[in-house]
Amino acid sequence: MSTVYYVTLDAKPERNLLRKFEVSLEIACEGEIVSRKDLVAVKLHFGERGNLAFVRHQFVRTVVDIIKKKGGKPFLTDTNTLYVGSRSCAPDHILTALYNGFGVEQTGAPVVIADGLRGESKVRIPIEGETTKEAVIGSEIYAADAMITITHFKGHELSGFGGTIKNLGMGCAAREGKLFQHSTVSPFVDPEGCIACGKCVAVCPGGAIAIVDGKAHISSEACIGCADCIVICPEGTIKVNWNEASESVMKKMAEYALGAVKGKEGKVLFINFITQVSPYCDCYGFNDVPIAPDVGICLSTDPVAVDQASVDLVLEKMGGEDPFRKTHPHIDWEIQLAHAEKIGLGSRSYELKKIE
Repeated sequence: MSTVYYVTLDAKPERNLLRKFEVSLEIACEGEIVSRKDLVAVKLHFGERGNLAFVRHQFVRTVVDIIKKKGGKPFLTDTNTLYVGSRSCAPDHILTALYNGFGVEQTGAPVVIADGLRGESKVRIPIEGETTKEAVIGSEIYAADAMITITHFKGHELSGFGGTIKNLGMGCAAREGKLFQHSTVSPFVDPEGCIACGKCVAVCPGGAIAIVDGKAHISSEACIGCADCIVICPEGTIKVNWNEASESVMKKMAEYALGAVKGKEGKVLFINFITQVSPYCDCYGFNDVPIAPDVGICLSTDPVAVDQASVDLVLEKMGGEDPFRKTHPHIDWEIQLAHAEKIGLGSRSYELKKIE
């Protein structure tokens, strides 16, 4: 049974939330997670421009300071996006990180994009997965001696919720790996509702959508499976066979997460911030009204346990109501947890230790 530390959000002048978080880090980082002179990847999501749900830089600074205290050398990192946005190449990605407050002055650590200029700096890591035989991971994440992931726990249109498993599996993958994981997500247009507004055409990074005879049409051959068109469609007329697509994405994502931590056994810590629980991924240039109240912060050396505890705490806070299934009714989010446990990424059984 894994240990998950749970930092509650109540605070006092003499023990504010940053101090409580610092205490939890000191406890969770006991042992050899960070050793002297380790190059430590702090894996986070810098947020798309316009999105404001990402984790605040003050918390990142606290993580950086703990790493330095232990003699490590931290760097902030993420991989470039599959879709066209403000983080699709390293120069834009770094500028977005700076714009959103993740400069070295604020955080105490430099930003290093893990998969290079255009997502082509990668390492192939052999794994024994059900759908994946090698995970294509960003080179700098692979090369790091240790890693601490900082994840905004939220809803997600492909996996029900996005937590540590997604931050590892999708977030550590180079562009080739992201494309592999999305390969079954090919949307179609319901012609009855399509008004040919062209918004899906404009947003599609693969050039897979065209207006034909007054209706949008998606080429499954050209589609890269990013699902941007589904969220952007104002009529809700772009759809996916979610039962098949989401299950495949979640299994691949869990297997890629296994690849991302391979070789770093005992050298990784996972942190979920269960705050501002938005309905969709932070990859969009907006964040909608939260679907659940703020819960707190969870930390663990087990990526499966930290996600299981996080979703359990949300459900408890909601009185048993499931905001993730309510928001994404066709997605069974338990698949990612069950598959991750099956392949040996971690355990769904945990002991919760409160830090109040």
